[in-house]
Amino acid sequence: MIGLNNGIVKAINNGMNGLENAENGIVNVIFGLKNAINGLNNTIHCIKNPIFVINNAIYGINNAICGIGKAKNDIKNAICGIVKAKNDIKNAIYVIFKAENDITNAIIPLLIALKMA
Repeated sequence: MIGLNNGIVKAINNGMNGLENAENGIVNVIFGLKNAINGLNNTIHCIKNPIFVINNAIYGINNAICGIGKAKNDIKNAICGIVKAKNDIKNAIYVIFKAENDITNAIIPLLIALKMA
């Protein structure tokens, strides 16, 4: 009877130890799952960062393209300004020659009138 009781006690103790080991195993599995989830979150974060960097690079490239377009437009406007300035200079020279001509045309009758007087 004592042997049977000892066997039952040992079986119960072994069962309790087994349950405790199983409980510890479940806790370890939960920690392992938490670590795995953290690892996945870190991986997702690492994947998101390059995408963010790529998006920033695309944004920068688009800004550069817009800047090039604006620079081309500014150059075009500068060329138009130069052409307009050349035309204005031509017109000013024409006005000077016309004024010279008008002065000459006014002096001739004056000289004739003075000669007659």
